[in-house]
Amino acid sequence: MFRSFFAVVILLILSFAGQAQAVLPAAVDGQPLPSLAPVLERVTPAVVNIHSRTRVKVRQPFGDDPFFRRFFGMPRERVSQSLGSGVIVDAEAGLVLTNNHVIDGATEIQVTLHDGRTFEAELVGTDAATDVGLIRIPAEGLLALPLATEFDLRVGDFVLAVGNPFGLGQTVTSGIVSALGRRGLRGLNFQNFIQTDASINPGNSGGALLNLRGELVGINTAIFSPSGGNVGIGFAIPADIAANVMSDLVAFGAVRRGQLGVTLQALNPELAEALGMAKSATGAVITKVRKDSPAERLGLEEGDVIVELGGETVTDPDAFRNAEGLVPVGQEVPLTVVREGETEELSVVLEETALTEVDGAVLHPLLSGTRLRQLDGELAQRVGVEGIVFTELSRRSRAARAGLKPGDLVHRVNRRPVATIANAQEEMDPDSDSLVLSVLRGGRSYLVVIE
Repeated sequence: MFRSFFAVVILLILSFAGQAQAVLPAAVDGQPLPSLAPVLERVTPAVVNIHSRTRVKVRQPFGDDPFFRRFFGMPRERVSQSLGSGVIVDAEAGLVLTNNHVIDGATEIQVTLHDGRTFEAELVGTDAATDVGLIRIPAEGLLALPLATEFDLRVGDFVLAVGNPFGLGQTVTSGIVSALGRRGLRGLNFQNFIQTDASINPGNSGGALLNLRGELVGINTAIFSPSGGNVGIGFAIPADIAANVMSDLVAFGAVRRGQLGVTLQALNPELAEALGMAKSATGAVITKVRKDSPAERLGLEEGDVIVELGGETVTDPDAFRNAEGLVPVGQEVPLTVVREGETEELSVVLEETALTEVDGAVLHPLLSGTRLRQLDGELAQRVGVEGIVFTELSRRSRAARAGLKPGDLVHRVNRRPVATIANAQEEMDPDSDSLVLSVLRGGRSYLVVIE
């Protein structure tokens, strides 16, 4: 009895061993098995690894004493490094899209291609509001990815994420589009993300999100992670938004944004009923129309409720500002308004506003990792000084290391007065290796040198 039992066990073990050694056939019914390899072989050379360095001066109590530097080898600089990914989008011009946070404040940017070649990259521009960065490499024989548009995507479409997670090297993951039009991530002004469950990890930032045709549908930018690792909730900037930002960065070094010219308030149930709408209705109510604005020329009035702009649903004033910030200047877009309970379908071209806010890198490489805003006329009159204000500073930026803080007002550059961003740009030589800024903070004026 025991012999027959062991015989059966041995037969089962041999049977499973045979199954473990079985190989899938190359074809079934004459058809090759499906594989993503042909698409990936064609597109992965367009995805690059980015290695950025930020050199910051180390201030030591005796750091300026040559005796201590000579005998104790005190470091003059510290190097902070970060890894990320990028996507070649223009082979002839050598343009590479990535995230702003991958190259934020970097003094050196190195790009490594799929074939192993490495190049020093030039910063073209960044847009912190959408987390898009653009760099240029002096390389030949590049392959660029064709851009698709977000509107081609549907929830459930298969996508591929290509990047350099954890510095391991080029890695491909797959998943589906989990949602479209996601907003609410911290630190970004304008958001309309593609959500995917394709694994996105640190180092994937700036890499490609592709459809199965090998077209670029997004730039991977962030993950939602309570634990710090991938939990299947990743976000990518839609390719059409990245393309609009890129065109402005190439042409102007900064992103142009337009305005409709309205002041808004949220729609509550009581106000909705008073305006002839359902209590559950959402939208943004116009409380003021600026003179000589696109809104005035369109005939918009106080009490009109904006419910859609540029194909984006407007649920409240924040949603309107997000949609307004993503509309390309000079492009006619649809606008849906409810007036006295009646829906009106209109179209509008947003008016470009004067450049009042800019990434510091646009003004001077030493200001990389900062953002500055021009002091508006009313506030300048109240303060009694004209100038430009630091609104954001990366901790890795040279400006922050020099002691500058958000809220610092720059009223002189290289000892010459500046009132506007345009003035500051005129006074800054991008080839100079230092900047002398006169800064007003808390009613006191300081001289700050950035090197």
